[in-house]
Amino acid sequence: MAHTAPRALLRPQGRTAFRPSRQGRRHPLVATLMALPLAVLLLVVFDGWETVATQASSVGVMLGR
Repeated sequence: MAHTAPRALLRPQGRTAFRPSRQGRRHPLVATLMALPLAVLLLVVFDGWETVATQASSVGVMLGR
């Protein structure tokens, strides 16, 4: 059997695609901008304008606005 290096030595310790260099929470505006294109696509594909208006109204009432 060949003697191999442990896996920990083979992985780079720097920034990778799965481990961002900055830890913490994402700004709400950035999260909204990331989700907005998919939300618009789903609205167009499933024709859910009335549903979105109803849900937005319900959330507004729940928040007291």
